[in-house]
Amino acid sequence: MDIYTIIFLALAVFIFLRLRSVLGQRTGSERPYDRAAPNVAQRTQDNNNVVPMPGTVIDQSPLAPNAETSPSDRWKDVAEPGTPLAAGLDAIATQDNSFDPRHFLSGARSAYEMIVLAFANGDRRALKDLLSTEVYDSFEAVIKDREKHEQKTETRFVSIDKAELVGAEARDRAAQLTVRFVSQMISVTRDRTGAIVDGNPDKVADITDVWTFARDTSSRDPNWKLVGTGSAA
Repeated sequence: MDIYTIIFLALAVFIFLRLRSVLGQRTGSERPYDRAAPNVAQRTQDNNNVVPMPGTVIDQSPLAPNAETSPSDRWKDVAEPGTPLAAGLDAIATQDNSFDPRHFLSGARSAYEMIVLAFANGDRRALKDLLSTEVYDSFEAVIKDREKHEQKTETRFVSIDKAELVGAEARDRAAQLTVRFVSQMISVTRDRTGAIVDGNPDKVADITDVWTFARDTSSRDPNWKLVGTGSAA
């Protein structure tokens, strides 16, 4: 080996040792690079199509009823075949084939409790999302009167024993459903000193309300709003 080969070998060894001291060695304990799961971007896009569940409002069912269901079973446990109620449900389903009265009643029970409690608490924001303009105005008038007299209402549900459809109608793309609610609740109104002016905090009252909900079946808005209230013995 000539002198030049020895020099080049010495330089190569020197450079190798310098690089090793700067870059270090792999020990086998380093964390590997993260890798996205296959099709994760596509699954994220698909998850954007999640259908919202009933919550603050009564919405439509995300699924259409089975077209093969016989007329006698179509409204089973909701309406008797041949009754005006069944005919009204048929008319609504003709306008909106996603209509499901059982799904509606589930949402109506939640909305009933939410509206009663929001009214007792004077929660105008919650009421606006659930009531028609006319019903909201009448509810707000009572809330204003309570505020004027510095009164507060306390309401607590014991149970909602029944929520049943008693009326259904479809006309000019407007659908209306009337529900009778049977519930038990405790309600009391107090003045600013805490003295009771109405109700009894120790008595469970049996309440029957008949409420009517409506929606425009031609609208993309799936939510029903309270358009009428009443009571029954």
